[in-house]
Amino acid sequence: MSNKKEEKSTAAKLKEKLFRKTVSGCCKVSEDEIAKADHFCEDYKIFLNNAKTEREAVAYAISAAEKKGFCEYDRNKEYKAGDRIYVNNRNQAVMLAVIGKNGTHNGVRLGIAHIDSPRLDLKPNPLYQANDLALFKTHYYGGIKKYQWPTIPLALHGVIALKDGKCINVNIGDNEDEPCFCVTDLLPHLANEQMSKVMTKAFDGEQLNVLVGSRPFNKDEESENVKLNIMNILYEKYGITEDDFVSADLSMVPADKARDLGLDRSMIASYGHDDKVCAYPALCAATDTDIPESTIITVLTDREEIGSDGNTGMRSTYMADFIEDLAKADGEELRHVMAKSTCLSADVSAAYDPTYSSAFEANNSAYINNGAVISKYTGSGGKYSTSDASAEYMAKIRRLLDDKNVLFQTCELGKVDGGGGGTIAKFVANLNADVVDLGVPVLSMHAPVEVVSKLDVYMTYRALYEFYNA
Repeated sequence: MSNKKEEKSTAAKLKEKLFRKTVSGCCKVSEDEIAKADHFCEDYKIFLNNAKTEREAVAYAISAAEKKGFCEYDRNKEYKAGDRIYVNNRNQAVMLAVIGKNGTHNGVRLGIAHIDSPRLDLKPNPLYQANDLALFKTHYYGGIKKYQWPTIPLALHGVIALKDGKCINVNIGDNEDEPCFCVTDLLPHLANEQMSKVMTKAFDGEQLNVLVGSRPFNKDEESENVKLNIMNILYEKYGITEDDFVSADLSMVPADKARDLGLDRSMIASYGHDDKVCAYPALCAATDTDIPESTIITVLTDREEIGSDGNTGMRSTYMADFIEDLAKADGEELRHVMAKSTCLSADVSAAYDPTYSSAFEANNSAYINNGAVISKYTGSGGKYSTSDASAEYMAKIRRLLDDKNVLFQTCELGKVDGGGGGTIAKFVANLNADVVDLGVPVLSMHAPVEVVSKLDVYMTYRALYEFYNA
């Protein structure tokens, strides 16, 4: 018996040495670290409530950066180590940089995240009346499950640009004393046909019409008087006419505020975690950095949910153009700087959901409360449409996070051939930089309400901060 016990003891020691640790993340960190995570996420919830669209996120980021000494970039000005600058790209994307001691000579350190989220955008001619109801026509933005959007309270956010150059900010529906809006649904008593359809056919995109009013203007009997009443309300509030919708970026987003989730308050339920849950830690890591060795650049970009096209998406040249300006000031060329640059693409991944366990492969999934998640690759169908980080770069990131006691895990996005998705990492990799995805695991991703762990949010901040300051 003694020999058998000795064998088990030896095996246990060897397992401890060789096997991957599977203890829950909360058991690996101190109570002090958990308290720091909770504190960090109080401000994150404020960010969520004030940055539901990319324009609002840019405005918030610039305001926060200016309070920390950042100034708008001037390409005719010379900058020195420690200088803090930002570039505002059309109010829909922003870059923040802290000039390093070595400038761009050894490459730059990039943290990139997107600030757009799935939503319902108003069409260019949205307002119409049908059977004494006024509604907005919408075109959904990004990958949504259409059935999740009817009957939830919605808020109207965005900007209206007038012909005289004036821009009017619109924000209606988030506060309790304001009206909200909604997409209606069919009662179950009359929905036999609807409920017999497959999920992708039960709701059509053209049915995502938002109810905005029902009372006629001044009780006149003219036609379209409900529409007239709504248009008159908007005219009195904003001074706009129906033609002004053509030059507007208006969106319907969930009206609910970010809230603690669970009796233990360990999680946050909110719209827009994807990808503001990574954008906010990237913003904070940049503003908290003093004088790094190499220049650091945080890019908060737009259009990721629809392919990153356009002049504010990562397919645009705006990031490379900015880095080229910094490189030229150092007597370097862009291609040489990018070849020595490293990047953390701060994007979310799917958290393992035991209710839908069949969609995941347990050994290669991300779990709530286990820290920032590193995805060596994303993509789908044989790693299509992804960048695959090299073993050498993965080793560097592992070493950095372990040395700094940052809790992290690795994952794939669900089962092979179960679906998949891409991130903006590949666009930086295409510039010949080393890049890997690192972010927060999310439950119910792309739903009107998503769920994250406070500990994971904080660990993502710590990972980005240590990366910037390595």
